[in-house]
Amino acid sequence: MTQTSLPNPVGWFEIHVADMQRAKLFYTSVFKRSLFALDTGDDSYTMYVFEGDVQSAGATGALVQHRDRKPTTEGVMVYFSCEDCAVEAQHAVDHGGSIFKPKRSIGPNGFIAIVGDTEGNAIGLHSMK
Repeated sequence: MTQTSLPNPVGWFEIHVADMQRAKLFYTSVFKRSLFALDTGDDSYTMYVFEGDVQSAGATGALVQHRDRKPTTEGVMVYFSCEDCAVEAQHAVDHGGSIFKPKRSIGPNGFIAIVGDTEGNAIGLHSMK
């Protein structure tokens, strides 16, 4: 196997939503990050991108409302970086989400929690404390 010079394997993610306004409120409230509309040039879907620096380590992504894509608790899980994942897990509950798995240790790699958003997706939370 050859090594790549790219810092991380994921460069972009999309979270499918059923109700964009509700999803925007949930994600901006829980993660305290802005979202901005992306002109896709295609009326079949709507996309709001998380603020971020695409040149930095890690990945940024978007909320996507598309008639052919549905939110799900199955499949790929996106983990959001947090200062303390227990805090964001409680924010998720406070803003209409749920906790699937509360904060737990993953040894020297920190802590994780799994929450449900308002759209029916399972999302991960990761922190080092």
